[in-house]
Amino acid sequence: MRRLIGATAGVFCLAAPAWAETPAAIVEDVQGKVDGVEFMDYVAPGKVIKLGPKGTLVLGYLKSCWRETITGGVVLVGAEQSSVQLGDVQRVKVPCDANAAQLSEREANQSAATTFRTVRSDTKGAPAKLPTIYGVSPLVQAKSGSTLVIERTDGKEPTITVPLKSDSLVAGKFYDFAKAGKTLTPGGTYLATLGARRYTFQVDAQATSSAAPIVGRLLRLE
Repeated sequence: MRRLIGATAGVFCLAAPAWAETPAAIVEDVQGKVDGVEFMDYVAPGKVIKLGPKGTLVLGYLKSCWRETITGGVVLVGAEQSSVQLGDVQRVKVPCDANAAQLSEREANQSAATTFRTVRSDTKGAPAKLPTIYGVSPLVQAKSGSTLVIERTDGKEPTITVPLKSDSLVAGKFYDFAKAGKTLTPGGTYLATLGARRYTFQVDAQATSSAAPIVGRLLRLE
């Protein structure tokens, strides 16, 4: 879907409210002059972003799964999509799961316990409503200095162990399986262990090795 906001529209003069702390979107790309954000930043509702005439910003919304490519103008970040004045926005719905992108520690550990019970009882199939990613190479938010372990719970597959070092993290806080040349299996269910925390998720059965939007393969483990 393409939307053009005319140059006669007013410019936003809003500041981010104090309550707007929960991220609404992630910055998937920045090109040219864009003030206020950088690649892989999270942005909250109420954030105002100014773009130069040729500046381009790509936002992936964590809840609504809208992926916006914005050129020029002034952007006001919303809860599920942006408002744009004096610029152009192309908005596309992409496969994503808000439960994977915004997984809380409590939810993660609960789903991990469910998976372990399923595996121990030899029940076939993944538990219902597990957080799902839509690319075979997840982008994992985690801290440097920890060790990430990914193991398959519904079949046999080599365990992936990754010591997280600062030089291996994108923007200092994301480990990108695609950049590292690592992939998981479409339809597989996995347990991610990060320190004392355990998280379970599944890879969509239709996931491919082609480039997938960041919001569709994001796992926020920290």
